[in-house]
Amino acid sequence: MTGAAARTSEESLLEGPHDSGASERYPPIADHGLIGDMHSVALVSTGGTVDWYCCPRFDAPSLFAAILDSERGGHWRIAPSRAGWKSKQLYFPDTNVLLTRFLSEEGVAEVQDFMPVKGPHENSHRLMRRVVGVRGRLHFEIEVEPRFDYGRERHELRMHERGAVFETDALEIALASPVALERTETGVRASFEVATGDSVTFVLDDVLDGRKPRSYDEEDTRAAFEETVAYWRRWLDRSRYTGRWREMVHRSALTLKLLTYAPTGAIVAAPTTSLPEELGGGRNWDYRYTWIRDAAFSLFALLRLGFTDEAQAFMGWLTDRFRDSKGCASGPLQIMYGIDGRRDLPEQTLPHLEGYAGSGPVRIGNEAADQLQLDIYGELMDSVYLYNKYGTPLYHDAWEDLSRIVEWVCENWDQADEGIWETRGGRRHFTYSRLMSWVSLERAVRIARQRGLPADIVRWSAQRDRIYRQIMERGWHPGRGAFVQHYETEVLDASVLLMPLVKFIAPTDPRWLSTLDAISNELVSDSLVYRYNPQASPDGLEGDEGTFSMCSFWYVEALARAGRLEEARLAFEKMLTYANHLGLYSEEIGPTGEQLGNFPQAFTHLALISAAFTLDRELG
Repeated sequence: MTGAAARTSEESLLEGPHDSGASERYPPIADHGLIGDMHSVALVSTGGTVDWYCCPRFDAPSLFAAILDSERGGHWRIAPSRAGWKSKQLYFPDTNVLLTRFLSEEGVAEVQDFMPVKGPHENSHRLMRRVVGVRGRLHFEIEVEPRFDYGRERHELRMHERGAVFETDALEIALASPVALERTETGVRASFEVATGDSVTFVLDDVLDGRKPRSYDEEDTRAAFEETVAYWRRWLDRSRYTGRWREMVHRSALTLKLLTYAPTGAIVAAPTTSLPEELGGGRNWDYRYTWIRDAAFSLFALLRLGFTDEAQAFMGWLTDRFRDSKGCASGPLQIMYGIDGRRDLPEQTLPHLEGYAGSGPVRIGNEAADQLQLDIYGELMDSVYLYNKYGTPLYHDAWEDLSRIVEWVCENWDQADEGIWETRGGRRHFTYSRLMSWVSLERAVRIARQRGLPADIVRWSAQRDRIYRQIMERGWHPGRGAFVQHYETEVLDASVLLMPLVKFIAPTDPRWLSTLDAISNELVSDSLVYRYNPQASPDGLEGDEGTFSMCSFWYVEALARAGRLEEARLAFEKMLTYANHLGLYSEEIGPTGEQLGNFPQAFTHLALISAAFTLDRELG
């Protein structure tokens, strides 16, 4: 992006229409840790507040959503009651158990936040917050203020001897408390203290099937803590990664596992909705769904790390999608689905919520599901190719279903579409869409030849070659000396960084090196990569955006494959400094290094894993 565009973005960030006092009410997006049980997750701030939690699954209405509205969203806070404390946050080593440590002159204590992983015969979701005294004596306050259905549904509150129950017609939540609770208008609060060696645990449990609220003692919660730690360590022990960036790669793997919906194997793009790509802008979207696009990258990362069970589960989810490819106006597949495979994802705004730091609108659902994005067929076939090669051979019925999709691509690849970035400014002949259409046919031909499967290889190959020649003739701009965003422009786009990664072009081809130089000069700012310049290429959306973290890791990998190893390693190491204190990445990085967009983003962590593997290999 040009310097002028970058300055415009920074000015809008500092002077936009968002609430000027929001910094006092909204912690930075990066000041959060993530816990979960592979059904849902919770975001916990460094101040000890759960300000995002959807129950009982990722895409359910929120119970706590203070991150989207500090007054109306709902929260669960546990923090020292007296001023003068500091906090630090870390993960219990090699786990997704989060520790928030509070330090003051009075003493030191920590809150251990975790969600026990459900067994196959369990039907409840528990969010446990265990307060442990480390040194001295520290006074705490707990405040629980749920707001059901994004704050749209009122609830009933019942108090009992060991806690409280919050109830609506759709959901009943029980809070087990070892200390006496005081009723507020819509929630509960209490004060307590912990001394050295003390522990006090609060458990939020959904009450299903008419069960009575359960009580917990410290022996129960200590055992749950130890079992959760052991689960994550057993899981991570299966990793085969032994390279230079083990800690960051493993944190990315643990994050991806948290973003996996266990019943189906689907991976959500991010567990949040409407965290802004620009403060005061309108680019706020719901990412709690599964994109076909993520498939190849997810399977590639999981297989590389040795997590074959997860790859198999995700492949099962994908197989169900192309088996059920009944077709619609945009083709046999949608670009995204619900984590349970549903197609209908209607988009609506929630005007009663102000949005993070006053940056509305808040949206749920995603109407981009109805867009035509031809690149998804390349990502689908690449994922099938990788799984067929490194996982389990493709079955007959699945190949028959896929063959029908490949035939559709042969008939429809030469269309304008909305493209990978889900623009809303009209369809274009995007170079990346053509690139991935080429991948879909190239990988289909490979699978058929390797396995001797029935296929019209002559036709598929001919269409593949037509796409290749078209990209070289129309996607290449001689005046720019670069592959461009779409056929009718000279604007650059970071998506073409995948050209050598998917083996469309040699990583040292003069055309590619010229493109890489052009992207470096125009879209890269100190290792951070913009997707494109929205001023030069209007996308039908208001406002600007930050740099896209996923693209920054693509850039690292492209540099490494081109043999520019010093540049690649420096860019990678710089990108690691933009992670938050726990090694997590949101979708974008703003002009002053702040994390923006939905958090954490699966695609960024997938790209980090791939870049780390490539750099390790090239550095030797």
